[in-house]
Amino acid sequence: MNNELLKVSIMGREFQINCPEQEREEIQLAAVYLDDKIQEIKTEGKVIDSERVAMIAALKITHELLSLRCRAGFDIEEFKRRIAALKKKIDEAITGSES
Repeated sequence: MNNELLKVSIMGREFQINCPEQEREEIQLAAVYLDDKIQEIKTEGKVIDSERVAMIAALKITHELLSLRCRAGFDIEEFKRRIAALKKKIDEAITGSES
């Protein structure tokens, strides 16, 4: 698999993520979707702390995914693989941004 460095912006911060070229567009869309959810929560004005806003956005997105799973046939193993891959990329991005 040929990995490329992808830059995404979430909460006004830039993250660099190594990802396979064929996943590049999906990761960009995921970052935009996450940032949009975060902005929705911020607009509501009930939560101010950035970390809490990010966690609430992650929870809402996870809820959406699980709701979709209940409505349609869903490959849970593929879901687990994708979550693990995204977690790895997020960990790499966070580690890279701290350097």
